[in-house]
Amino acid sequence: MNPDLDRLHPYPFEKLRELFAGLSAPAAYRPIRLSIGEPQHPTPGFIAEALVAELSGLAVYPVTQGSVALREAVSGWIARRYGIPAPDIATQVLPVNGSREALFAFAQCVIDRSGPGAAVLCPNPFYQIYEGAALLAGADPVFLNTLAQTRFTCDFDAVDSPTWQRVQLVFVCSPGNPTGRVLSREEWRRLFELSDRHGFVIAADECYSEIYFDEDAPPVGALQAAHELGREDFRNLVVFSSLSKRSNVPGMRSGFVAGDARLLAGFLRYRTYHGCAMSPCVQAASAAAWADEAHVAENRRLYREKFDRVMPILAPHLGIERPDAGFYLWARTPIPDTDFARGLQAEYNVTVLPGSFLARHSGGVNPGANFVRIALVAGTQECVEAAGRIAAYCNHL
Repeated sequence: MNPDLDRLHPYPFEKLRELFAGLSAPAAYRPIRLSIGEPQHPTPGFIAEALVAELSGLAVYPVTQGSVALREAVSGWIARRYGIPAPDIATQVLPVNGSREALFAFAQCVIDRSGPGAAVLCPNPFYQIYEGAALLAGADPVFLNTLAQTRFTCDFDAVDSPTWQRVQLVFVCSPGNPTGRVLSREEWRRLFELSDRHGFVIAADECYSEIYFDEDAPPVGALQAAHELGREDFRNLVVFSSLSKRSNVPGMRSGFVAGDARLLAGFLRYRTYHGCAMSPCVQAASAAAWADEAHVAENRRLYREKFDRVMPILAPHLGIERPDAGFYLWARTPIPDTDFARGLQAEYNVTVLPGSFLARHSGGVNPGANFVRIALVAGTQECVEAAGRIAAYCNHL
């Protein structure tokens, strides 16, 4: 067996099962699960119809690079969304089976194992795929704490020069999971400068980019920031996006990577051997989804409504602020986060995720400690009911 498998930490939801071992949730309350970021809004009918209409595609092997129609749909969406020239569909866009699969595989592709001490920089707290991808690529994860007292900014200058010299890959998540913070143009500028100086690759996870609150102020994207800064070739930058959150199709496993043509050429070669081409019927449904914005605007409206109704209920009890984007509340707890999550489950049958499960001890702290992640993915009434139960729980702590 690969010895690096022993370096993997248990996944957060495995830790959650262990935390809840022996609990009997009260039968008087129906379960409400706000622990996992799984969209529960209905899948738009036209996406399902597009998938079914192309079921004949199951009779052929799909092409790893994806269909021209899908790459054109993705490239056109990028151009419309970010106000930049459409990326080259032949060299700068590649469909993938969801951003999770691609984020993991990308590290295996770009990490150079020939020299000792390869490192991968991750935000902390973070999406655990970043750490697992680094470890199984033979690299050491290095964590950059994002803290409440600095409004969860990425202080790239806090990383010392010897560490930067080891870093080959930087994962960034904007809007962030779990904090919901969007990287500023200044943060992107600084990260690009450091990439030019040290030669590392940037993997920008943007799977929450379409869940935001102001229709006139969508979050800045990495490709957009690069173009504005004169980096039209997107050198050393690859962006990862997904339909799961945007279009409520997590089971379809569909996304894309876009950016530096040199990096994508190597990644395409890797994927050709990896055997991960997207099903033709999924490609057809994906092209339809990327071409439509009306369902995405409605999706955002539903999330705005939930935040508007839930936050006044929770604000008197938990330290919360509306995030820049995304569908998580990153809530400060009055007692240790694990005790809070276990007690809430035991007394009110509401499941939230302890923040310490989403972070690593680094720089003397676990930056997720004393926070819980609340995923507002259930229906509006369920979220409001859950908020009421959380408030009731807080009242007798």
